[in-house]
Amino acid sequence: MNKNKRERLETYLESEGLDSVWFARPNAFGWLTGGNNVVDREAEAGVAAVGYDGADVRLVANTIEADRIAAEEIPDLEREDVSLETFPWYASSLGDAIEARVDADERAAADIEIAGFDRVDPTPLRQPLTERDRERYRRLGQETAAAVESVCRELRAEDSEHEVASALRVALSARDIEAPVVLVGGAERAQQYRHYTPTQSELGEYALVSVTTQRAGLHASCTRTVAFDPPSWLEERHAVAARVETTALAATREAATGDGTGTAGDIFEAIQDAYDALGYDGEWEHHHQGGAAGFAGREWIATPDHGAPITAPMAYAWNPTVQGAKSEDTALVTADDIESLTTTDDWPTTSVEAVGDDLELELERPAVLGLED
Repeated sequence: MNKNKRERLETYLESEGLDSVWFARPNAFGWLTGGNNVVDREAEAGVAAVGYDGADVRLVANTIEADRIAAEEIPDLEREDVSLETFPWYASSLGDAIEARVDADERAAADIEIAGFDRVDPTPLRQPLTERDRERYRRLGQETAAAVESVCRELRAEDSEHEVASALRVALSARDIEAPVVLVGGAERAQQYRHYTPTQSELGEYALVSVTTQRAGLHASCTRTVAFDPPSWLEERHAVAARVETTALAATREAATGDGTGTAGDIFEAIQDAYDALGYDGEWEHHHQGGAAGFAGREWIATPDHGAPITAPMAYAWNPTVQGAKSEDTALVTADDIESLTTTDDWPTTSVEAVGDDLELELERPAVLGLED
């Protein structure tokens, strides 16, 4: 197990007075192992759990899954350091199997409901991102952007939203990337709804394409805008959304490198101020503005006065919208830099400045891609 993650778990066990902690949800399993424990995507838990008792890493799975999981789905764990514990698939559930491995006089926590166990919230444990997480994140982000942009460059005004969503899922799957969120909004529906779930409607004058992808627990989000015969206001609203997003990233960096007291609420206040300064007072009320990313689409979503701490190095995906326009990418914020993870060199960009004299930042952000139909 990664030394940093082991230390976090040991600190957690000590602070909570626990003998062991167990993770069966896919994103938490992915955080600790680098692998995937999913067979049924509708299930709350995966088909295997990983536990830590302060000394040993314990992998629990039924006899159907155990050998495959151990051989293929724990790349971040040294196999010889993992205790593989199996149970007959017909004998019990995964939760029951975990419960059976904890003595009656011991205290344990899990990220799924197990009788007699405390409930662990893995979110604080997953922050900040380790070096190994960041390396994996870069690959996921670049491949996500490449897949989305390859589809977007082939769009036509007469394509249906469903057809585009299908093409996105294929392009992502070909890169071993899952897509828990795929949104495609043609010109009419992108103006009506902030979450433009795909329908049979044609794209029309322009389209917004948004995804949140997942691989080995890590999640990346991005949005691209493609225009055929766009309305006159699209460029201006897109520019406003991009400036609000850049402002959010500037405020995030400032909070992460400050005295350690910066919170999600501080970032949200900067977002509100940016909307106001750009002439779109209250626009934030129509859609959430994003937050920290990592081993969930959003580890948390910022709200007014939200007390979640701003950590670094950590991924953030801010996604401001202005009716019919949106700007969104996943960025890695460190003490020294803001690194966009979901970008390629094959998409037009525009230089965007943060709003406010106290937030000096200029970034290259994806522009509207104009296509002839």
